[in-house]
Amino acid sequence: MTAPAPDLSYLDPGDGRRVAIRQRVARVGFPTVVFLPGYASDMEGAKAVAIDQFCAPRGLGCLRLDYSGTGSSPGDFADGTLDRWLEEVLAAIDLGVPDGKVIIAGSSMGGWLAIHAALRRPARIAALLGIAAAPDFTDWGFSPEERATLATTGRLERVNPYGPEPSITHHAFWQSGAAHRLLHSPIDLTIPVRLVHGELDQDVSMGVPIKLLADLRSADVQLRLIKGGGHRLSEPHEIHAILVELHGLIERVIV
Repeated sequence: MTAPAPDLSYLDPGDGRRVAIRQRVARVGFPTVVFLPGYASDMEGAKAVAIDQFCAPRGLGCLRLDYSGTGSSPGDFADGTLDRWLEEVLAAIDLGVPDGKVIIAGSSMGGWLAIHAALRRPARIAALLGIAAAPDFTDWGFSPEERATLATTGRLERVNPYGPEPSITHHAFWQSGAAHRLLHSPIDLTIPVRLVHGELDQDVSMGVPIKLLADLRSADVQLRLIKGGGHRLSEPHEIHAILVELHGLIERVIV
């Protein structure tokens, strides 16, 4: 049976921004899963909804959000940077889930933000799930020609393989990536981490999760590779694999 979706509400990180969230409150003693969408994505995607539905009958909390300028959150997408969106993630944790353990789950760019959030809230975030996680993609995800276009025109349009509208990157966002690099140096997290990645991901190569395995300080890091899987990981068997990993993290967190 499908549980009704939580009502749409809004958080203010402190400067008048309105960050849209859908929140399912956890039973006492149970953790909350905070889901972070990918770049230019939102909280109504198949993976986000599936995680919310997984949490509902188990008494788990679930908080989904839309970064400012995306989905149901007002604002100009062109103003979005990693700094700005990370502020919103931290506000969602601090204001939306002030008590109890948090399992943070991030898809693509959301995986990058999830790691930073875990580094900044070590007392709150008990485990991390990365779904096609894409740390540092402003470094490795753009050709020299695309970088030149961003530097000279301030924006880059690329064909979007997931929809009719082009994928747009603004210079401020691309530039913000430099201050948030994670790979090629130790990542000081000791919590359980699970990474789910598609074998045929054309957007985030297999080298990225392999490097994460090496760089994360935690001794409890596992990578699940899905044969034939692409970047979206939204097919039923792929979502099932994601939920299996989430279930394992929940068992590690609930003591």
